[in-house]
Amino acid sequence: MTVVDEEASRAVLNRLRRAQGQLAAVIAMVEAGRDCKDVVTQLAAVSRALDRAGFKIIASGMRQCLSETAPDAAPLSEAELEKLFLSLA
Repeated sequence: MTVVDEEASRAVLNRLRRAQGQLAAVIAMVEAGRDCKDVVTQLAAVSRALDRAGFKIIASGMRQCLSETAPDAAPLSEAELEKLFLSLA
């Protein structure tokens, strides 16, 4: 059984590719001796992107799990689950 559906998988991959590009930029900034504040700001953006990708995977898996185990209950949407997880971070 796949934990992440196709739509969520595309969103996760997009976020990870964005994070990969941001991380490459951070590496280049460090190599170029850029200002510490700029480097830390970009590094924080990479961290957030990775966190959001992870939460997207968790939210998608939980949504599928909830919809399979409680067929008569209205399952939370993926966006609702993701928002819930992000509020705890």
